[in-house]
Amino acid sequence: MAAMTTGNTGAGSRADANRRRILDVALAELLRDPDASMDQIARAAGVVRRTVYGHFPSREALIGTLVDEAVEALAAADAEARRETAGPAEAVARSVLAVWEIADRYRLLVGLAQRTVTVQGIRDRLAPLRENKTAVLRRGLDEGVFSSPLPAPALAYVHEQLLFAVMEAVNDGLLDAKEAGRSAAVSALTAAGVPASKATELVAELSE
Repeated sequence: MAAMTTGNTGAGSRADANRRRILDVALAELLRDPDASMDQIARAAGVVRRTVYGHFPSREALIGTLVDEAVEALAAADAEARRETAGPAEAVARSVLAVWEIADRYRLLVGLAQRTVTVQGIRDRLAPLRENKTAVLRRGLDEGVFSSPLPAPALAYVHEQLLFAVMEAVNDGLLDAKEAGRSAAVSALTAAGVPASKATELVAELSE
């Protein structure tokens, strides 16, 4: 019985390793070629097409899983940034700067996901991040640090879409990726009513 358990564990480990390799290779292939097929991904991963489909029933499911992992990384970066903050403005700035480091790595994938995964699917995945941002924005509005005609939940949507827009601008060659994080952070603060000069100064201090 012990031998059977060990064997099953070994098979499970191999399956997990295959799944991880497929995901890693798929991310690299899709960033290189957004139209990469499941066949291409299987060849690049060194497995047969059936193995890929055994883990992911469709290309959309594979992309969805990669997006889930990206969102998990974004949430971790946001949580870490918020642990280091002193006030709402700094919290927003640190969060955007930290999140951009992850978003920049995945921005081509996010652009692809917007064409592949439903808009509602992306919104659902981002809900925990949005709730955290809403709490910070509400605190800033209550304390008078922020000023906006929008309530905090709506302003959180503005910030979310702003980040997507910055990703698209970088993807289209309209903005240097090295400057994009700082630009996004300043834009998020000004969208919340922080004067541009003060927002620029804060982001510059946090970026040093």
